[in-house]
Amino acid sequence: MKSYLVTIFTLFTCSWCFAQQDSQYTQYMYNTTLINPAYAGSREVTSVFLLHRNQWVGLDGAPVTNNFSINTPIGDSNFGIGLNFVNDKIGPVAENEISIDVAYFIRISENYKLAVGLKGTANLFNLDVNKLRIYDPSDPQFQNVKTEFSPNIGAGTYLFSDKTYFGLSVPSFFESYRYNDNNIEISKQKLHIYFIAGHVFKISENIDFKPALLSKIVQGAPIQADVTGNFLFFDKLTLGLAYRWDASVSGLAGFQISDSWFIGYGYDIETTKLANYNSGSHEVFLRYEFSNKVRVSAPRFF
Repeated sequence: MKSYLVTIFTLFTCSWCFAQQDSQYTQYMYNTTLINPAYAGSREVTSVFLLHRNQWVGLDGAPVTNNFSINTPIGDSNFGIGLNFVNDKIGPVAENEISIDVAYFIRISENYKLAVGLKGTANLFNLDVNKLRIYDPSDPQFQNVKTEFSPNIGAGTYLFSDKTYFGLSVPSFFESYRYNDNNIEISKQKLHIYFIAGHVFKISENIDFKPALLSKIVQGAPIQADVTGNFLFFDKLTLGLAYRWDASVSGLAGFQISDSWFIGYGYDIETTKLANYNSGSHEVFLRYEFSNKVRVSAPRFF
């Protein structure tokens, strides 16, 4: 029975367990609190974010991710706070994750602030045995499958100005086990280290260009690097391209509907043999921002 479970998890979660244990996002730069708690409140407005990602469309059991988050500065203090909820489904597995972020901002020069943040996370992992092809349905090992709960903590730093940013973070320090079969660990959540960087170049009065980098290090997997280039036209329309090293290329688009509403879409095409078995990945998000402060004439690009 143990070997059968191992086979099931290999088929459905091999790439997830070794390269994509954390939820994967192409447009991470619009909701950075997911990977770095120090980002919470850095935009100096209350920001509400909704995202839906349908990965590897056409592949049975492929990942589907939903995310809701809100982050805000706390009054006129140097603190920011955020709340994230992520629902991740892949094959017979569903994970619900709730996290709270707290950030503290320190002005270190006329142009730069340094933020340090802490993240507290509660993860609920569930294996739906009804979605498995069980050789012996009467096997008692499948009668008492329980939802696994695992808490975690993480931290991050975020150095930024109006035009430049750098970030280093570890969202979860503890390498927790997601599922145990008679004390044999089937899935283990490993430590992820993230580095982000970006800069906004003023090309002309109405065009800005922002290259961005995300690098992720996970034990047992190659270093993952996402390189993105976004153009902002007339403070309204965003168009860009992204490349995930040895994995995919992406097209990105966004539109600032009003001072508060921003909508975006991303489409990924695999560059590996996996492209033969799916029709790409779709990602759509909606962001709403409001504040009692008078907004600057141009929206922040990150």
